[in-house]
Amino acid sequence: MLRYVGNAKRLPLDCQPIFILPMRKLFPLLLSGALLASCQSKEPKTEAEAASKEAVVKTDSTASPAPAETITKIGNPKLLFTLDEAHNTPDGLALAPNGSIILSVPNLADNSQPASLMEIVGETIKPFATNLPVEPSTKKAAPMDLAYGPDGNLYYAENQYENDKNFKSRLMRVQIKNGRPGKIEPVVDGFALANAVVWKGNTIYVTDSQWDMPDNDKGSAILRFSLAELNKGVVHLKPKTKDPHVLATFTTAVNETGVDNGADGLDYDSKGNFYTGSFGDGTLYKVSLKSDGSLAQQEVLTVQGKKIPCVDGLIIDRATDKMYLCNSRGNAIEIVDLRNGNTVTTLAQNGDTDGSGGLLDQPAEVLLKGKRLYISNFDKPEKKFVNSKSDAPHTMSVIDLK
Repeated sequence: MLRYVGNAKRLPLDCQPIFILPMRKLFPLLLSGALLASCQSKEPKTEAEAASKEAVVKTDSTASPAPAETITKIGNPKLLFTLDEAHNTPDGLALAPNGSIILSVPNLADNSQPASLMEIVGETIKPFATNLPVEPSTKKAAPMDLAYGPDGNLYYAENQYENDKNFKSRLMRVQIKNGRPGKIEPVVDGFALANAVVWKGNTIYVTDSQWDMPDNDKGSAILRFSLAELNKGVVHLKPKTKDPHVLATFTTAVNETGVDNGADGLDYDSKGNFYTGSFGDGTLYKVSLKSDGSLAQQEVLTVQGKKIPCVDGLIIDRATDKMYLCNSRGNAIEIVDLRNGNTVTTLAQNGDTDGSGGLLDQPAEVLLKGKRLYISNFDKPEKKFVNSKSDAPHTMSVIDLK
């Protein structure tokens, strides 16, 4: 439904464009006929129909200012998109070979809405894959982080943990042909909370934020799989074991938030060292590999300048070895300079907002494209987070770096 700012009237529920626009921008669009020509009462029947539905949204630099107590304290994130209630938890971001960006929307704040993948081209966004296969027992799809593989296909981690904690999460493959999605299928099952995915060469690395062991119910892990193995058939993990795919394991120190999710975001530096961080306690880890890809060493990364209380999605600019990470608890984007003593500086941070005007609203994932940092605002808080509630609008922000 269209939702207006100020005194509101609602269109019928069967007339639902994807995005929400402020009143002052809506009237000119209505008069000019630039808004979507018609509303669809039903979802597209085919993937091709879904992909053909496109809505153009510009960055709203004139949005109403936030209350004084929530004005950005550090940095100047800008609004890229505002999404509707059917896209309530934007999350993973992947750069496609053609330069577009794929966004995952697991809809974990309201999973009565079906999950989907969206495609960002410049300042437009449209459906990419809307008929995601559900896990047979939970009847839900929940795409999180995603990345293109060396075979040209798209892989995404599926997080079923909020639907079923009994190791129902999967790694999924979207077969890509001529840039468009085709068959979507599982290639690994048996994760508890599959989260981040990163390809390096012909190996994909996946974090499981809840890889518990019999003697450690606060565990998490990085697992790895070769492309050759994935092409042989579905890999079935062995939960609560040191499965041979486990590269490294970690333990979360539960604090006042009560969150025991561990290894979350994942990426590697210019030397091939991997880094992940704990969502629950903010610990950063460095994982070094041997020439055969096995574990050489894992260590806690000591940072300087600021304590990071929570690590969600992260990305490393391998030209500078600067890590950009989402401090979801603190409503901030932090930079860790891996070449300069692991010093931490804050790129952007603000108080509790609804994300209006591009302000951060529990950032969960970042993607670096050129000098622009894309940020998805997950907006689904835990106890003791700066963000206090999940609420509209549902937004994506951008920061143009110097």
